[in-house]
Amino acid sequence: MTLIAQRLGRVKESATTVFTQLARDMLAQGRDVISLSSGEPDFDTPDNVKEAAIDAIRRGETKYTPINGIPELKAAICAKFKRDNGLDYKPSQVFVSPGGKHVIYNALMATLDPDDEVIIPAPYWVSYPDMVLLCGGEPVIVNCPQNNGFKMRPEDLDSAITEKTKWLILNSPSNPTGASYSMDDLKALGEVLKRHPQVHILTDDMYEHLVYDGFEFATIAQATPELYDRTLTMNGMSKAYCMTGWRIGYAAGPESLIKAMSKVQGQNTSGAASISQWASVEALNGPQDFIAEHNVEYMKRRDLVVDMLNKADGLHCHRPEGAFYVYPSCAGVIGKTTPEGKLIEKDYDFVVYLLETEGVAAVHGEAFGLSPHFRVSYATSYELLEDACKRIQRACAALK
Repeated sequence: MTLIAQRLGRVKESATTVFTQLARDMLAQGRDVISLSSGEPDFDTPDNVKEAAIDAIRRGETKYTPINGIPELKAAICAKFKRDNGLDYKPSQVFVSPGGKHVIYNALMATLDPDDEVIIPAPYWVSYPDMVLLCGGEPVIVNCPQNNGFKMRPEDLDSAITEKTKWLILNSPSNPTGASYSMDDLKALGEVLKRHPQVHILTDDMYEHLVYDGFEFATIAQATPELYDRTLTMNGMSKAYCMTGWRIGYAAGPESLIKAMSKVQGQNTSGAASISQWASVEALNGPQDFIAEHNVEYMKRRDLVVDMLNKADGLHCHRPEGAFYVYPSCAGVIGKTTPEGKLIEKDYDFVVYLLETEGVAAVHGEAFGLSPHFRVSYATSYELLEDACKRIQRACAALK
C-alpha cells in the first residue's frame, strides 16, 4: 500500500512557484538573475494599512475569528461591491478566506461531485485545473488564442457546455495574459449562460483595479443581473492593495453556497488571520488614490516590455488591457538551436534557455494551457525590466 493518495498523481506542481523558487535559489548562490516569474507587486503595502494592523495588535485583536470573516470586514466588502460594482450583498452572502486561491478551492470542494465538469478558458491561471482535479471534478479546457484577444467567445462557451457542466471559471483581467472582458463581452457570454441554468459562474476578479488605457472593468453579475444567484464573485487584497503576504481573499454569492464553503473552511484552516482581516478593513474603507498612481507606473512598464519584446527575433507580444503580465508568442523561435547546440522544441525549452544563458526567469506557456507562449510579469522596476528585455533580445538573436 502506498502512502500518497492516487488523486495527487493527476495534479502538477505550480509552475509559477517552481520558476520563482528556482530564481530565488540562483540569487542565493550569487547568480545574476532577474525574476519575471512571480505575480507579486513590487510596491509596498500602504502605510495606513500597516498602521491599522499594528493598532489591531495593540487592541488585542489577536484571537480566533468567525470562520468566514469578522463582521467589520464583511461590512467593508459589502460596501466595496456596492461602490465599485453596483452589486448588493448582505454580510451573510460574504466569505473571507486565507487568500484568493483558498476561496476557489473551498468553492470547488463544497460543490463538485465525481464527473462534474468545470469549463476553464485557456490560457488559465495554473492552479484552476489542478484544483478541479483535487476536488474530484473534470476540467474542460477551451482554447482562446491570441487572434481572439485571448478571450472566450460565446460560441466557444456554448459548445463546451454539457449536462455535466457545473461551473465556468472566468478570470478578468487575466493571469497570464492581461486580457480583459468588457461589459459587452460579458453580456454576450451571459446570453449563453442564461440558456443553461445548471451552470454556475466563479468569476475571479483579483486584478479588477489594474486596468489601463481607459478600459472600464465589469464583472458578470453586474453585466447580466439574471446570473446574480448563480455567480460567486471572488476578489482579494493581494494585487491592487499590495498585500500578497497578508493572505486575504473574499467572495460573495448565494447564502447556501457561502454556508457550504464555510463548512469546508471550518474543517481545514478555520478563519483567516485576525490581524490581516483588520488591515483589510482599512484597505477597503481607506484612501484608494494610490491604486491609480501605481497603474500609471504599471502602464509605463507594460508599454516598455511590449515594445522591447516585439523587437526580439521570433517573438510577438500582444498589448493587454489589464493585470501586470504579458503573454508573448515564441512561435518564431521554436525549431531554432541555441549556441550550445540544443534544439528549442517547445516553450519550456525556451524559458529554460533564457534562465540558463541570460538569467531571466519567466514561465512557459504550456503551464497555462496555451503554447507556444511564455508569461512575463512586469511587477518589478522599470530599470530591471529594461535590462531583462535586453537580455531576452540578446538571447533570441543568438539562436540559429
